[in-house]
Amino acid sequence: MQTQTNIQTLQAKKIKGIIDQAGKLIITNNLNLEPGEVEVIILQTKPISNEAKTSPDEPREDTKQSKSFPSKVKAFQGLFDKSQPVPPDFDEDQAKWEALKEKHNL
Repeated sequence: MQTQTNIQTLQAKKIKGIIDQAGKLIITNNLNLEPGEVEVIILQTKPISNEAKTSPDEPREDTKQSKSFPSKVKAFQGLFDKSQPVPPDFDEDQAKWEALKEKHNL
């Protein structure tokens, strides 16, 4: 007896559209896709006002670490009060590699 397996693949398309005043998505391009169910991910671009612009070395106001980081978990309250911000040249992959080398005595 053979079992049939349904294998699905994802196909990505990048298109442009607009949101009208009623909040509906309007796509003006022909998508050239087979009929069927799709998932839609919306990435909306927003202009940055002059007040919100900062120099590359200066952190934006909305990303600065707050001294009082609220937490519903009592054990985490105050955890970030004494933490240092991540340096701009931090390499996540290098840090992972260093942790793996230490863990496995490489």
